[in-house]
Amino acid sequence: MTEKTYSMKEALIFSQRIAQLSKALWKSIEKDWQQWIKPYDLNINEHHILWIAYHLNGASISDVAKFGVMHVSTAFNFSKKLEERGLLQFSKKENDKRNTYVQLTEQGEAVLLGLMDSFDPDNNVVFSGTLPLKELYGKFPDIIEIMAIVRNIYGDEFMEIFEKSFTNIDTKFVEEEGKLRAKETGEKEPV
Repeated sequence: MTEKTYSMKEALIFSQRIAQLSKALWKSIEKDWQQWIKPYDLNINEHHILWIAYHLNGASISDVAKFGVMHVSTAFNFSKKLEERGLLQFSKKENDKRNTYVQLTEQGEAVLLGLMDSFDPDNNVVFSGTLPLKELYGKFPDIIEIMAIVRNIYGDEFMEIFEKSFTNIDTKFVEEEGKLRAKETGEKEPV
């Protein structure tokens, strides 16, 4: 038996500290998120599915569930609702008839891009809570330790997809007059 490098007291204190902080943070995140997407008549799962479908460009329902941290039936049921609204379309691949794939429709992409355009950091409590740290350190928190914990739980592939969505935003969008918009094909970043 391997000797433990922690005491039971340390384990309990850490576990409860992260649980309580995560719950408090999630409540604020959830409120911010719901407020942001409410004008588009979406719930958090639906928005997350649109986000994943956009960044994975043809994700399987299994991928949506995995990267959306939701049960496969949840991913399927909410994807079905988005399909009924004309925001997603389902398909099968010629070489993979077992899996169902989702792709944004033009309307779905327009909704997602509209959401990105309507994001207002001034109406985001969690973002506002980081501003004193940005002012103090000159940058937003890296949250590297949290990312390491998530990587250890969900794996490298999860983190690669996580990072891909932010790289996509960084490379495929431009900011004009305080709003984000998708770059046109071939468009260069303004200098």
